[in-house]
Amino acid sequence: MCGIVGAIAQRPVTEILIEGLKRLEYRGYDSAGVALLDADKTIKRVRALGKVAELEKKLIESPQIGNIGISHTRWATHGEPAERNAHPHMSNDRVAVVHNGIIENYEELRAGLIENGYTFESETDTEVIVHLIESNLANSKNVLDAVKKTTRQLKGAYALGVISTDNPDELICAREGSPLLVGVGFGEHFISSDVQALLPVTSRFIYLENGDIATLTLKDVIIEDENGNIVEREVRQSNACSLESELGDYRHYMLKEIYEQPQAVQKTLEDRLDINSIKQCIMGDNVAEILKQVEEVQIIACGTSYHAGLIARYWMESLTDIPCQVEVASEYRYRRQVPRKNMLFVTISQSGETADTLAALEKAKKDGCLASLSICNVAESSLQRESDFSLMTIAGPEIGVASTKAFTTQLVTLKLLIGLLMQAKGGQSEAVASLVEDLKKLPVLIEQALEHDKAIEVMAEHFIEKHNALFLGRGDQYPVAMEGALKLKEISYIHAEAYPAGELKHGPLALVDSEMPIVAVAPNTSLLEKLKSNLEEVRSRGGFLYLFADKTSGIAPQDNIQVIEMDEVPESIAPIIYTIPLQLLSYHVAVFKGTDVDKPRNLAKSVTVE
Repeated sequence: MCGIVGAIAQRPVTEILIEGLKRLEYRGYDSAGVALLDADKTIKRVRALGKVAELEKKLIESPQIGNIGISHTRWATHGEPAERNAHPHMSNDRVAVVHNGIIENYEELRAGLIENGYTFESETDTEVIVHLIESNLANSKNVLDAVKKTTRQLKGAYALGVISTDNPDELICAREGSPLLVGVGFGEHFISSDVQALLPVTSRFIYLENGDIATLTLKDVIIEDENGNIVEREVRQSNACSLESELGDYRHYMLKEIYEQPQAVQKTLEDRLDINSIKQCIMGDNVAEILKQVEEVQIIACGTSYHAGLIARYWMESLTDIPCQVEVASEYRYRRQVPRKNMLFVTISQSGETADTLAALEKAKKDGCLASLSICNVAESSLQRESDFSLMTIAGPEIGVASTKAFTTQLVTLKLLIGLLMQAKGGQSEAVASLVEDLKKLPVLIEQALEHDKAIEVMAEHFIEKHNALFLGRGDQYPVAMEGALKLKEISYIHAEAYPAGELKHGPLALVDSEMPIVAVAPNTSLLEKLKSNLEEVRSRGGFLYLFADKTSGIAPQDNIQVIEMDEVPESIAPIIYTIPLQLLSYHVAVFKGTDVDKPRNLAKSVTVE
């Protein structure tokens, strides 16, 4: 949620800030703003409702120049999307602040500040922070000291960027529970909530830890930990390429990322497979000894990642005989857990910064799990750093809010984990070899699935005037149906639900009529005949079926059945392949309906607040 970019340099930083915000706009696009310290050491602030382009227009009409500045693109939490609620927030033209996160005690702090004579222009929790800093300056030796005093008053999560006329040659930042990093340059330094924002200006980064407060000047980056001790944090070289996040010839990032899936899957598998096995080293040293002890797996995730976990449960229990539980992170973290012996705690997150997932991990570690494993797409993310082991999905940057290639690479990575567990338990060499063989087929099979794009585009026209849709699947295809329904509702705003096809008689059949499109995935598996019976229940009641079916399934088009025939695929990887047409369907429906495909209303890419 939200994006922060800040800079201090010997050159004007306005263009750096705006370019950075554009690269972070997938994190928030309700409003945007910038604050600069100009040559007269005066803070100049410009804010705009809507996307970064609106802010850029204002800066073209009224240029602002400064060598130090902070900027922000917002996804609203406190206060409606409006210019008065846009960041940066200011106090008495003396301090400006940008903030990601949520301050839980802001109402109490706000009441105290009002009693002390402060006037509030916004409904945000962030304005409390900037007034507190300005208030604390009265009894502080400098801005850094005032920021320290302020953070001690805050309860909740924050990533802060602060500039002030009192110390015009410093950019202060602080982190607690919300991601923030420092970009290291030569005679210039930067802050951001995401590496992608700063790739055009630096490839060297310091990842701040919880409790860190950093002071950036032209020459130095000085970091103090939560105890006030000056600490050295490792400067890491990023291999990410700024061109990876360019749109290229594609109309939308979502479509680009759908088509990048063969390459993303290939990269996720590279150097991880032997001829008939999975390399043990991909999870680090001594992992085999840990995996031998695993008696239960707990998977925690949110949204699309949760659906990946649900699919993995089918795979895990059928291939390893290890019990596997899957739970939404926001529920797990607040539920009393029964102590379980030798549990592997697996967290899944595209960003590695999902607040609920991180909190669930912290809880599991306190409860004494055997080991924790993170599956995420961002190296050096909080989730990766806090876990005992990690398996990276090598999907590359994913800009579209609706996750596509991150989901399929999560499934591939979960397959790798299952293979490692099989190897650690021993005696399943043939089964592991079969799994490896199927994984190697994936890139080509995904490319074949993408060849149905034009036919799916034609199918999508039938959904333009619809307000509801029902998705069906059986076995490990049920979570695939759940993911398809989520994609459709996320970007086209059509209400969609998913059900196990066997549940139709227990309620959902009441919804079926000629106005309710029914989407089903039908690979040629052991449950195909059962699914056919369920589909006949729908057809006989006047429902119109849109099927993605194996070409050997024997399901033929009829008056109220439209079928796209899929190539034969191994049953073990069918959920990955059958995800592709559902992604394309939701994309084309959204395009036909004219919605903002990459930035759907009310949603943000990385959910870093509770």
